[in-house]
Amino acid sequence: MTQTDEFGDRICHVECFGQEAAVERAGKPGGARTVTEKGTIALAFVRQAVEALARRGHDPAPVLARAGIAPAALAGESGRVSAAAFGALWLAIAETLDDELFGLDSRPMKVGSFATLCHLMLHTPTLREALIRGARLINLLIDDTQVALDLDGPDEAVIRFVDVGQLPLARRVFAHETLFVMLHGLMCWLVRRRIVIRRAEFAYAAPDWAREYRHIVGDTLAFGAAQTRFVFGAMDLAATVVQSERSAREFLKDAPRNFIVKYRNPQGVSVRVRRLLRDSAPGDWLSFEQLAARLRLHPTTLRRRLEAEGSSYRAEMNAHRRDLALTYLADPQRSVLSVSQALGFAEPSAFHRAFRQWTGQSPGRYRRESRG
Repeated sequence: MTQTDEFGDRICHVECFGQEAAVERAGKPGGARTVTEKGTIALAFVRQAVEALARRGHDPAPVLARAGIAPAALAGESGRVSAAAFGALWLAIAETLDDELFGLDSRPMKVGSFATLCHLMLHTPTLREALIRGARLINLLIDDTQVALDLDGPDEAVIRFVDVGQLPLARRVFAHETLFVMLHGLMCWLVRRRIVIRRAEFAYAAPDWAREYRHIVGDTLAFGAAQTRFVFGAMDLAATVVQSERSAREFLKDAPRNFIVKYRNPQGVSVRVRRLLRDSAPGDWLSFEQLAARLRLHPTTLRRRLEAEGSSYRAEMNAHRRDLALTYLADPQRSVLSVSQALGFAEPSAFHRAFRQWTGQSPGRYRRESRG
């Protein structure tokens, strides 16, 4: 694709993403958590973000406290944090390092870069022009990873991440993950709908948390590729940019929390299962056979499809209970006993055991530490 567009439009004002929202949330118990928060982030991503602080010689504890994340929770194997908490952590690290890319690139992506990217991509007629501008700016801002937009035949467009620096593997992996979330979030917001990723290839071996990629990117994944590539429909390039300066200001107030999980993969049977779980209280959840009937699938077929997506009905129920537990415990009006009952546990001790498996802490300790 020939990139002939020029930077001609005025950037109205440059602010840090989440700047106003961060000020508004700063004094609230539990950091950025809200009672209505939906969607959570695996601890693997939290750990990678925190490692950026350690590399620069910063103590993670006060930064984690600002985000309402208990340091002890990072020791868990399969714990999660709310999208709001991870968004607050992103902002806190960006402010501490003056780098919105977690110090992953050899050149800092200074605070205000994302807002500049947003405004620059905004003043274009279609997603095609927006992506061309966005790629150009990113390539000016950072050195080790370059972004390219290509056509792959008449029907598919490709965003490529080209590694031109010598980043250590762990930093390169997180850089690719973070850049995709930022860029895809902007793409979807600009046209006010989800841009479906048809397939994704990654220039590294599958990490331990690769299952999370299905929620972020989609089900068609390949690892160990020559380059990291995200393929989507070429027709999406013609989508009209519908946002305005006014909506951009509102968007940036709540970024990055508002796009971290909003545009996740909506396809796949596991997503349909999660929707059904969200639509009813844990005590009213269907049996596996009832679930299969509701989805008009044979139980064996449903089990096989969930396994193909790296999941199971039990895993989805546990994940949703865990997410609800984190949300409910952020509400100071709820007692731990009422949370246990709302989640459908027959005995409080069963809830305590489950919560400790999820987070490595008791509910009471998690609540105390998350409030700082």
